[in-house]
Amino acid sequence: MEKARPLWSNPLQFVFACISYAVGLGNVWRFPYLCQMYGGGSFLVPYVIMLLVEGMPLLYLELAVGQRMRQGSIGAWRTISPYLSGVGVASVVVSFFLSMYYNVINAWSFWYLFHSFQDPLPWSVCPLNANRTGYDEECEKASSTQYFWYRKTLNISPSIQESGGVQWEPALCLLLAWLLVYLCILRGTESTGKVVYFTASLPYCVLIIYLVRGLTLHGATNGLKYMFTPKIEQLANPRTWINAATQIFFSLGLGFGSLIAFASYNEPSNNCQKHAIIVSLINSSTSIFASIVTFSIYGFKATFNYESCLQKVILLLINSFDLEDGSVTADNLEQVKSYLASTYPSEYSAIAPQIRNCSLESELNTAVQGTGLAFIVYTEAIKNMEVSQLWSVLYFLMMLLLGVGSMLGNTMAIITPLTDSKFISSLLPREVISGLVCLINCAIGLVFTLESGNYWFDIFNDYAATLSLLLIVLVEAVALCYVYGLRRFERELQAMTGRALSWYWKILWAVVSPLLMVGLFIFYLSDYILAGTLQYQAWDASQGQLVTRDYPPYALAVIGLLVAASTMCVPLVALGTFVLRRLKRGDTAPVS
Repeated sequence: MEKARPLWSNPLQFVFACISYAVGLGNVWRFPYLCQMYGGGSFLVPYVIMLLVEGMPLLYLELAVGQRMRQGSIGAWRTISPYLSGVGVASVVVSFFLSMYYNVINAWSFWYLFHSFQDPLPWSVCPLNANRTGYDEECEKASSTQYFWYRKTLNISPSIQESGGVQWEPALCLLLAWLLVYLCILRGTESTGKVVYFTASLPYCVLIIYLVRGLTLHGATNGLKYMFTPKIEQLANPRTWINAATQIFFSLGLGFGSLIAFASYNEPSNNCQKHAIIVSLINSSTSIFASIVTFSIYGFKATFNYESCLQKVILLLINSFDLEDGSVTADNLEQVKSYLASTYPSEYSAIAPQIRNCSLESELNTAVQGTGLAFIVYTEAIKNMEVSQLWSVLYFLMMLLLGVGSMLGNTMAIITPLTDSKFISSLLPREVISGLVCLINCAIGLVFTLESGNYWFDIFNDYAATLSLLLIVLVEAVALCYVYGLRRFERELQAMTGRALSWYWKILWAVVSPLLMVGLFIFYLSDYILAGTLQYQAWDASQGQLVTRDYPPYALAVIGLLVAASTMCVPLVALGTFVLRRLKRGDTAPVS
């Protein structure tokens, strides 16, 4: 007798699981960056349009497929057509790649969280040099937050060629991160369903606390004005629309197989259309909400840096020209500089190289995303807040919850097809399968704790999923509408949920969304080709800044393998299925 499929305890658990998975670090560290780069408030126009014509329909499609087929990604697409098993395999491969490096972010969050209990915060000041006669040279050339990230956390090597050894402290944090994930997924929906209540809701509590604090910070309004001031000319920039579509696509976690896996544990009568709308709207609203929090803190940081710069220049002028205290202010600084330059030209030219050009606009224009925003820019702002330890603990706890919530979906995408396999599940119980998946990922993930680990992290982050996911979701939409048949699926969906499929979803599934996927795929493919030699940002300790270097040949080979390993699953599995079917036909043909 076939074992009954586990189910979510109630529909709310499923919604929380989807929100916990979809609302992740990208909402906090990529969406604000895109707003900053592509027109501030005007970026919301293409973002909302892409949500309606791309994100929401494709999310509904994946949830509907998972709920109808009641299997993980491999089984679901094999049911639609045996030739499409490769779509599910590709999803599992991409999820495996993502899990390998994504949990390293949780390890870094653990590392920073543990250090947040120190007073003062370890990234707030530069350490003394070996002779204790001054500050560390690398830290002085960079900043205390950059030094703590690149030297104390990563102990980064000068280039990807210099691997270095495993950093045992980040490695232990990685082990802890994987142990946490394993405990959360140990009993399947039974344990995950309880955990998602916390991973989905607590980050919002932290964001609300941060919003209240952020809005009361000096200079917060400067950041918010910068965010909400629309730059209408950016709407004519094709990259604005491409980045809006890409952000929606990756933010919802389409193509990984996680949403199909989650939906497969639903009751067949579940209203997945309503849940698709709810999840996509909450995800996008969270991005905007997180941006308000980010820009209020960003405005505080920019204002603090701008005013600190002004004070240094004023102090330099007062000391150099023996001026009275209070005679030079931020308001009359430019007039004083002009007067001194004309009255004492030789003395002024001697100190001119030390006079910095302070600009609030340039501070606000400094665009950072990813780990740079999370572990450098945010920590720079936190260290200047009152009771900085409290805000640091809250921030990295939020980061950890967001990261773990996304990891639950990633690992579910891998484990569900494995437990669906009658052969594997007959040999090993679910707990062992989950443990092996976590153990293998953790072992491979130790690569990212090497001194060159951050360079490999960037390779996986940039190339492991982008093209693959676009191809996977494109094939999903085309396969459902034109291989399985849109009318057939519409009838089955209506019989399952009792609700007819509206023309809106049918047009978007069959025409609009596939065309958007083709456009995005062509753009990214041409972008990679036209980029020429692929390059990366390496940390130069002697300069205290990032420098651009070319990837070595073996790194380029790894990039090629990462892209090919998932994208080639679709045609290769289809070809293998075709060959096996031909061979079976040959074996069973009557002998003349």
